[in-house]
Amino acid sequence: MKTKIYNYLTKPYIVVLTMLIAPVFGFIDRNFVFFFGLGIAFLILWGSNYEWSKFGMGQKINKKTCLKSVRITLAFFIGFSIVIDPILQHYLGNFDLSSVEDIRGNLAGYIAIMIVMWVFAAFGEEFLFRGYYMKGLAELLGNSNKSWLLSAIITSVYFGISHAYQGLVGVISVFLWSLCLSLIFNKNRNNLLLLVLIHGFSDTIGLTLIYLNKDSLISEWIQ
Repeated sequence: MKTKIYNYLTKPYIVVLTMLIAPVFGFIDRNFVFFFGLGIAFLILWGSNYEWSKFGMGQKINKKTCLKSVRITLAFFIGFSIVIDPILQHYLGNFDLSSVEDIRGNLAGYIAIMIVMWVFAAFGEEFLFRGYYMKGLAELLGNSNKSWLLSAIITSVYFGISHAYQGLVGVISVFLWSLCLSLIFNKNRNNLLLLVLIHGFSDTIGLTLIYLNKDSLISEWIQ
């Protein structure tokens, strides 16, 4: 049974089918879209006897990766928080942060959401969107440099739309952020953990600013 499931789910077209079917679960709950795709990815991982390298996790976390992730995170913070996001908000309005508003000044809520974020956003989303969707699409399209770039764009659009609950400004900002991250994965195809750290550190900064109720200071300073 395990072998049959694995052989079926690793057929080239299954990644596209998964991406098409997953949004249907959004009519029930937007989180189901994520967990459906993640479930398929983990079934493949299970069927491969936990061959993590199939999802781009061929390198362990080391000092070099950690330092690199910090540098990129800081660059992302400067590029998006100080340049890109203020421009987007000027024309499209503010982000809809209602899904995390309750952590403002709430230490217990802040700690809880940080744990959830590192498990399901930093690790889970990178494992699914980059490790499975992007890598799977790139291989389906021929596994060339062009196919990886096309896959990066497609996956980033998909990732951006999945954040529609943040409003149009959120969709566009997340698309651009995801595209940058996908291009980094394109250059580090065997080091998905680098992206996990960047994603986790970036979200940690954002959530901490919201918890401290300081998330508006950057845009106010620019204006």
